[in-house]
Amino acid sequence: MIYTVTFNPALDYVVKADHFTLGTVNRADWEGIYCGGKGLNVSTVLAALGFGSTALGFVAGFTGHEILKRVMNMGFRSDFIQVEKGMSRINVKIKSSEETELNGMGPEITGEDINLLFDKLDCLTEGDVLILSGSIPKTIDDDIYERIMARLKDRGVRIAVDATKDLLINVLPYQPFLIKPNNHELGEMFHVTLSSTEEIIEYGKRLQEMGAQNVLISMAGDGAILITADQEVYKMGVPKGIVKNSVGAGDSMVAGFLAGYLENGSYEHALRLGSAAGSATAFSEGLATRDEIRKQYDELSKEGF
Repeated sequence: MIYTVTFNPALDYVVKADHFTLGTVNRADWEGIYCGGKGLNVSTVLAALGFGSTALGFVAGFTGHEILKRVMNMGFRSDFIQVEKGMSRINVKIKSSEETELNGMGPEITGEDINLLFDKLDCLTEGDVLILSGSIPKTIDDDIYERIMARLKDRGVRIAVDATKDLLINVLPYQPFLIKPNNHELGEMFHVTLSSTEEIIEYGKRLQEMGAQNVLISMAGDGAILITADQEVYKMGVPKGIVKNSVGAGDSMVAGFLAGYLENGSYEHALRLGSAAGSATAFSEGLATRDEIRKQYDELSKEGF
């Protein structure tokens, strides 16, 4: 079974305005409402690729009820914990000549709520996959990822972590199956500027020395690099296309990689499917569909990447 955790899911209110100007009244040319949150994005793309998952996390208030209602039709199971104080976030994403975001705060999550999540995670067994992704709400201690991984240690659960800076560095001693920094985040972790593929590989291997099994480094228009647990290095380019959307591309890459690996255990296939999924979302208005992902997968194969 695959599980995703989204500590702070949201309703994303996405609007387009041709000429957005601060300090004035602006009118939208297009609008849409989506369920947001990195774990939910991963579950959505996994479903598009034929892999079921259970989405875990916390919701609250009328926005939380709307999230629960919407995820019922998104192709995966949800088992969210409803908390009492506050409400799930509304994130406003304005697309104009530049993209601007204003993210809400989220509800108050108590220690008792965390214990309920732990009870659900205690059901995971050998062979299960857990994806921990995204930021941590202010009402939760920053060591929550570490506590989860310590709790599941030696259970045979493969854990993927998509987080930044200290959140990622601190979980490495627990040997996550997969981590996915981008090249800029990788440089920030070691306080260096990475300017070549060789340097990116060098510092990616340092993350392995610190405990990570597989390191997937996304590089936007320059493709991706995978350093596997058996020290193989794979590189993948990007297909041609017009970037329309930056939201969820990294989550799509994680979902595609895991789906590819679970299909046949091939790292090369996993990297290609992950790259295809990330590109398909970047070339779409929302999260990629199965047909869009397969199209980009075929394109990567034709290009010989």
